[in-house]
Amino acid sequence: MKDLTVHPEITIRQAMKTLIKTAEKCLLVVDSKQQLLGTLTDGDLRRSILVGTDVNSSIEGSYCKEPHYLTRGHFTPDEAGEIMTSNKIELLPIVDNQKVVVNFTTWEKIFGKIDNKEKQVLDVPVVIMAGGKGTRLEPFTKVLPKPLVPINDKPVIEHIIEQFTVLGCKDFYLTVNFKSRIMKAYFEELQPEYRVDYIKEEIPQGTAGSLHYLVNKFKKPFFVTNCDIIIKAEYDDLYDFHIEGGYDITLVASMKAYTIPYGTCVLNDDGHLKKIHEKPQYDLLINTGLYVVNPSVLQLIPADKMYHITDLIEDIKRRNGGKVGVYPIDDENWIDIGQWSEYKKTVAGF
Repeated sequence: MKDLTVHPEITIRQAMKTLIKTAEKCLLVVDSKQQLLGTLTDGDLRRSILVGTDVNSSIEGSYCKEPHYLTRGHFTPDEAGEIMTSNKIELLPIVDNQKVVVNFTTWEKIFGKIDNKEKQVLDVPVVIMAGGKGTRLEPFTKVLPKPLVPINDKPVIEHIIEQFTVLGCKDFYLTVNFKSRIMKAYFEELQPEYRVDYIKEEIPQGTAGSLHYLVNKFKKPFFVTNCDIIIKAEYDDLYDFHIEGGYDITLVASMKAYTIPYGTCVLNDDGHLKKIHEKPQYDLLINTGLYVVNPSVLQLIPADKMYHITDLIEDIKRRNGGKVGVYPIDDENWIDIGQWSEYKKTVAGF
């Protein structure tokens, strides 16, 4: 219970870290007397970030100040379930007559645990860009293609695929080039329950060029992911975000705080020193390499040419009415094993 309650003075960054540590998708905002002030979801935080709110500012302008709640002794499970269903919320705070938070209830407590088979199936194609040489992971990639580099008991590509299969995705398309025969042999031996097709690049075509081979293949938006990242996010929520926003492509971006390890000089208009900013920190949204893509934009990709995903994004932006969405996540939800330092940290903490 204590893990779910926060005060309005905490920052957006702190709130995102707190949400990761809890098993729920909602925080309860309370005052010093534990009286309910509002609720804060990951969606609330995401909207604040997307309108340019500093992640080091307080959640005061981010949380819902008119939350739904239950009063202890004055509700039935059916009434709680009706509030949750009609308002599409998964957690309700329970307060006493002074509006002090005393407990909470969840969708699972009211309706029971939902098995994977009973959840809404997200049957969406997934393209994994797996054709790179992975030179930053040598000497591993002198022997193995990068997607087969192991993380504990299985290769990274299986960890990636598992993020999608739990939602019902069963059609996977792998773009291959470097050591492609080893990749195919691995999945032939594995004999997975999902389907794996291959898109063979005869020559390297960048981070998006091989998507041209999928023109007219899909009828609905699909996922595209790099083969050296594991993103821990609500993929169904990401997909809904893309659809509801009417985007042509949505990229998942991680909030990263970078500290310059030196004192930086700030000059005035005359070129004289105004002040020295000691070890400044900058908060940035970093492209992770996971996307939701509309099939229609594949027509923009030239055939058999070097073409990167950044080229596609720029071409979409130049197109009349083109929309590019950004779905922010916390940096703890992005695992990048594309270079040795990050790989070793991942293996140690996975």
